Amino acid sequence: MTFSVLWLQAGSCGGCTMSALGADDVGLVRALERFGIRLLLHPSLSEASGAEALSILEDAAAGRLAVDALCVEGAVMTGPDGSGRFQLMPGDRRPVARWIETLAGRARHVVAVGSCAAYGGIPASGPAAADAVGLHYGGGLLPADFRAAGGLPVINVAGCAPHPGWLVETLAELALSGTCALDSQGRPRFFADHLAHHGCGRNEYYEYKASAAKAGDRGCLMENLGCKATQAPGDCNLRRWNGYGSCTDAGFACVGCTTPGFQDPGAPFQETAKIAGIPVGLPVDMPKAWFVALAALSKSATPQRVRANARADHIVVPPARRPGKTP
Repeated sequence: MTFSVLWLQAGSCGGCTMSALGADDVGLVRALERFGIRLLLHPSLSEASGAEALSILEDAAAGRLAVDALCVEGAVMTGPDGSGRFQLMPGDRRPVARWIETLAGRARHVVAVGSCAAYGGIPASGPAAADAVGLHYGGGLLPADFRAAGGLPVINVAGCAPHPGWLVETLAELALSGTCALDSQGRPRFFADHLAHHGCGRNEYYEYKASAAKAGDRGCLMENLGCKATQAPGDCNLRRWNGYGSCTDAGFACVGCTTPGFQDPGAPFQETAKIAGIPVGLPVDMPKAWFVALAALSKSATPQRVRANARADHIVVPPARRPGKTP
């Protein structure tokens, strides 16, 4: 049986689509085909355009074309004054927000692709005149009690951009089982039950609180450079990107892009906000007093090798056995 997906782009940079194109080793379309999933319409990938694309949307809105999953990429522009006219459907002149409301009422499942669609994201940052919102969570476009025809609220495949595996596996789970386990913020639990910290290549430095002082250092990025991996849901460092990379692998601090409000951290992204020298954002479930005590103990026990390597951009002191010890 075929599982049909209709994809709309709202207020989007297109980054979620760009990420999705790298799915598996075969690309998005073939990765979806493995599970009997086909794209009815995608603004960047479909051959249909103009009147033909509008005809597909009209048929879906009228119920003449079954939509198993409505995927929306990007924040919904509801301005000015709730009219949605800051973003009109090309060739149609109706607000994209109105199209989303109509199609969400027809689709069996509704999937927010990326943190902009899930929570508002970058377009919702600060006093933006576009009145950008997410689809559902925390006062989004759809009412708080919204449930799609399949019984689920909006499924938030959060991330800026989300890992392509998160999207493919979410749609595959819906196609094969008709449901998907979600956390309290609507994210699929198969990735949201992990933290970006899990599997991070800098974890030895984290354990000893051997911190990087500047961009390019190999040490832990949490204390000085704004890393939120201990607070950010996602298995980014377990499945990695393109098979081998992640933000922290590249030396870039995790900005917590899978969480609501990440776009307004209250401090520069590459700086750690502190009070009395203690990071404001601490690992989830850890009391502040415990963290301070553990950090002091860990720093006092830091091996010289770890301490030296943390403030360098390459390994300057390799691991070595103590004399007389066998491998």
